[in-house]
Amino acid sequence: MGQDVSGEKLGPDAARAFTKTLLRDLQALEHMVTSGMVEKGVTRIGAEQEMFLVDPGWRPASVAQELLERLEGPYTTELALFNLEANVEPRLLEGLCFSDLEARVQELVDQVRLTAAEVDADVALVGILPTLSKSDLSLENLTPKPRYHALNEALNRMRNGEPYKLRIEGTDELYIEHDSVMLEACNTSFQVHLQVDADEFARTYNLAQLITGPVLASAVNSPVLFAKRLWDETRIALFQQSVDTRTARVHMRELSPRVRFGDQWVRNSVTELFQEDVARFRVLLHSAVDEDPLEILKEGGVPRLQALQLHNSTVYRWNRPCYGISDNGKPHLRIECRVLPSGPTIVDEVANAAFWIGLVIGGRKAFTDFTERIEFDEVKENFLAASRHGLKAGFYWLDGETLSAKRLILERLLPVAEAGLMEAGVASSDVDKYLGLIRERVESGLTGTQWIMHSLGGMKPDGTRSERLAAVTAATVARQRTGQPGHTWALAELGEAGGWRLNYLRVEQYMTTSLFTVHEDELVDMVAFLMDKKQIRHVLVEDDEHRLVGIVSYRSLIRLMAEDFSDSAQEAPPVKVIMERDPASVAPETPTLEAIDLMRRHKVSCLPVVKQGRLVGIVSERDFMPIAYELLEEKLREV
Repeated sequence: MGQDVSGEKLGPDAARAFTKTLLRDLQALEHMVTSGMVEKGVTRIGAEQEMFLVDPGWRPASVAQELLERLEGPYTTELALFNLEANVEPRLLEGLCFSDLEARVQELVDQVRLTAAEVDADVALVGILPTLSKSDLSLENLTPKPRYHALNEALNRMRNGEPYKLRIEGTDELYIEHDSVMLEACNTSFQVHLQVDADEFARTYNLAQLITGPVLASAVNSPVLFAKRLWDETRIALFQQSVDTRTARVHMRELSPRVRFGDQWVRNSVTELFQEDVARFRVLLHSAVDEDPLEILKEGGVPRLQALQLHNSTVYRWNRPCYGISDNGKPHLRIECRVLPSGPTIVDEVANAAFWIGLVIGGRKAFTDFTERIEFDEVKENFLAASRHGLKAGFYWLDGETLSAKRLILERLLPVAEAGLMEAGVASSDVDKYLGLIRERVESGLTGTQWIMHSLGGMKPDGTRSERLAAVTAATVARQRTGQPGHTWALAELGEAGGWRLNYLRVEQYMTTSLFTVHEDELVDMVAFLMDKKQIRHVLVEDDEHRLVGIVSYRSLIRLMAEDFSDSAQEAPPVKVIMERDPASVAPETPTLEAIDLMRRHKVSCLPVVKQGRLVGIVSERDFMPIAYELLEEKLREV
C-alpha cells in the first residue's frame, strides 16, 4: 500500500479530505459501470498463494523478510514474519489454464522452498498451522511495515482498549484473549480471482454466494488451533473474530463485523456492495491520494480509485468485489473468493478453484431465478454449516429441498461445474483432471481436515500433544512435496515429528493445561480430595481472576496431617494456611533448560506456567521422564 499508509486517528480536516476522496471514487466507479467503460467479454482468473514458514521443529519460522531479500518474483509480505504470499499472474479462462495455474503456483512455492532451505526453514500449505501457539503471536513477529502497524493501531483504537476475545466451540472449546491483530496471522488461504462483466456482476456475485458453502465443504483443511479440535474450517470463525471492531459496550446496536458473508442478495450493481461498505464501516487506514478520479474521467483517463481500494482492503467479505486496471489499461471488476484454505497440495487448491469457478460460470444457465427459490439466510447458514462440519454438513437447496453435502456436490453441482468450464473453453483434460479430483475426494470423504483429525486420533495415546501436532505438520510438508492429492495420503505417524528433542524446546510444548485448582479460602479437604482422585502431587491455588496465588504440595499436606491435624475432631483449616505463596513460575515460551535450572535452584519438583499474570499450565518432573528415557536409551545403545 506504500509507505504513507497510516492508521493514526485522522484530524477533522484530514478525515473530511479522505472521506471526500472516497465518495468521489464511488461516483467515478458508478460512472464507469453505467457508461460501459468497464472491460467486458474477457474472463480472466488469478490466485494468491499464502503459506506458512516452518523451522526444523515444524514450528513457525519468522524468516519472511530474509527470504524476500533473496527471492525474485511476485512475492509479498503478510501480517506475520512466518507468513509469505505469492501473487499469481492472471490468465484467460480457456484451454489448459488450470494446468498452467498449477504449474506456476508449484514453481513459485518451489522457489520459496529452495530459498527457505538456505536459512534452515521450509514451507507448509495448510489453513492453520497445527503447531502454532499463542506465544508466536507477539508483536515481535509482526512484519515491520507501516501498513501492519497502522492496522494494529487502528483496530485497537476502534476497540477502545478492549482485548480481542476468541471463542470457538467444536470437539474442544477454545476461549482466549489477545491484545493485538496478530490472531489474523493464524490463517493462510488460496484466494481465487474471477473477472466479471459489469452488467453480469450482480447475478454472478449472487451465484458465488449460493455455491460457496458447498465448495467450502469439499475443501476444508483447518481443524486445529492452539491444539484444540474445533471447526472443520476453523479459519472462518477465527478470521471474523480476529479483526472484529465491535465491543460489548454497544451490545444493543446491530453492528456488522468487518469479516462477513453478507446479509442480502445484490439487486442491480457492484456499486451496491462498495456503497454499503463505505456506509457501514469507518475508515481504518488512510493515505495520501494524488488523483481526482472525476477529473481523470473527464480527461479520458482511467482512475486508480486509491481511496476506495484502500478502504475495500480493510472490509473482508468472503466473496469480495474488487476493482482493478488490466494490463491493456482498461478498468475491470472481479470477485475474490477468500474462503478456500491453503493445501493440502497445490493440485488440491487448483481443483478447488476450478470447482468454484466452474459453478459460478455454469450456474448462470443451470440456476434460473435462484434468488427467488432460496432465502439468502439459508445460503448464509449453508456457509456456516460447511465451516463447522465440512462434508458432514446438510444444506438447504433450491425450492425448499434439503440435501447432504455429498449428494448435493456429486449429483447436482459437479455436472454444473463441468458444463460451465466446457462452455468457457477450458480443455476437457483439465476439466476431467480437476473436477475428477473433487469427485474422488468427496466420495472418499477424506478432506484435508479429515486427514489431520484421523492422523491425530491414530497417534493417541503415544507421544505428547506437541509431538503429535509436530508429526502432522512434518507429514503435511513431506506429502506436499510428492504432489499427490490429499485424499490419497497415508496417515501421519509419530516418528515423522523428528524425535523428542524438537518437541521439548519450550515449556508450552509439553506443559499440562487441564488444571485442577483451588481457592485459598477453600478447605484443605478439597486439596486432599483432588490429590487422591486425580493422582496429582501438586494443587495450584488461584484467585477469581485466574491469577496464581500459591501452590500446595503433597508433602505439605502430609506434614499438616502429621503435625497440626492429627485430631480428627479438629476443623480443617483453609488452603491459605499451608500453601506456599508466590511460588517460582515460568512463562509458556521459557526454554526447557531454563525451566529445569529454575527447578534445581528453587529445589522444587514443579513449576506453574503463567502468561500475562494468568495461570495457564503446570510443568513437573514427570513431564521430563520421556526426555530421561530417550537419553538413557541412546546411552545404552552407545555401550
